[in-house]
Formats: sequence, structure tokens, C-alpha cells
Amino acid sequence: MKWLFWSLLLACLVFFAFMRWGAALLGDGANMQPQPPLNEEKIRLLKAPPEPQPYLAAQVPVPSSAAAPAQPACMEWGEFSGGDLARAAAALDGLMLGGKVAQRQVEHASGYWVYIPPRQNRSETDKKVSQIKSLGIEEYFIVQEAGKWHNAISLGIFKTGEAAQRFLDKLREKGVKSATVGERASKLVLTVFALKNPDAESVAKMVELQGEFPGSELKAVACE
Repeated sequence: MKWLFWSLLLACLVFFAFMRWGAALLGDGANMQPQPPLNEEKIRLLKAPPEPQPYLAAQVPVPSSAAAPAQPACMEWGEFSGGDLARAAAALDGLMLGGKVAQRQVEHASGYWVYIPPRQNRSETDKKVSQIKSLGIEEYFIVQEAGKWHNAISLGIFKTGEAAQRFLDKLREKGVKSATVGERASKLVLTVFALKNPDAESVAKMVELQGEFPGSELKAVACE
């Protein structure tokens, strides 16, 4: 078996020598053709992919709904009745808002009124009316319906007792001593002024005007 081993080893050495120095053994290598170039100009190195960037909250676009709210399209000012209604209407006319101002009525099941209790007869009622007119009170209403309030003199109707009391205090400053505040269970109709599409100047004027009517409310609303 030793001869087989040495035979295989010799064959391996011969094969290795041929592979290593075979070209030199067969010729001087001058006639050997070099391998054509492999189109080096077409070879491009691929760029490494960019590294992922960390998430930045500042890169998230802010939705348009997060912008500052637009100026309200319409406003309402109220609620008024009696002398306050006449004064508020006159004040609005002075602002020269033209067709932007409209009115609507609001009904309440009950409210408060400032009144002078009924006199014994119509003659006494007329005498009391003359007295309050001499004090500069022009807004009043004589109750004509039969019942406990017949011939009572209504001076103003209000949504809340606080508003009625403030009006009564003003009347007493003018010298009206016999008026009082009471709850009124009958239907109460009040007036609200609506201002359509006001500009910044009109809104500023309305805010200033509202300060002259402490019992009133000025608010922004959606246009109908």
C-alpha cells in the first residue's frame, strides 16, 4: 500500500507544479493574450443607504384647525324691554351700523316687573301718571285687564329680579317713591338686537355700549 500512497503524493506535486509554473514551462509568456478589461468606466460604487433620522415632533405639520379662531360672524345684544329697549335702540342708531342690525323677540314664561300698585280709580291713576311724568318718566303702561292688577302702572319688565331692582334704584334716584318690584307670571316678551358680520371697529363700539347697560349681555353667535 505504500507504493499507492507515494504515487498519489507524486501526482499531487506534479499537478501543483504545473499549475504554478506551467506557463513558464510551455513558453516565455510573451505570446499570451491578456484578458480584456471589464469596462471599468461602467463600474460604479453603490452609496450606503442613509441612516434613519430620529423622529422629531417639530417636523409634524400643525393642522389648520389649531390656528387662532376667526372673528365671530354675528353678535347678539339683549335682552331689553320698556325704557331700556328704547334707549338701546337709540344708542344703536347712533353707531350708524345701517342694515347690519336686526331685532328678534324672546319669550319667557315668567319674569319680574317694576310697577306702581293699582290706584282706587282711574282718576287716581291718571294723577299718579302725571306725577311720574313730571319726574322725567316717559315709559309706562296702565294695566287695563280686570283683576287684582287693574289700573296698576307698569314701568318696566325684566328677565331677572336683579335687573328689576337696578331699574327700581334708578327710579328712586329720580324721586319715584311708590314703585316696587314683583314677580310676573304671565308671558314675558323681550327684544334682542342681532349684529351681522361686524368688523373690528363695530365690535369695539358694541363692547363700549354694553357697558352703559349693566343688565345686558353681549355675545358672539353663529349667523342663522
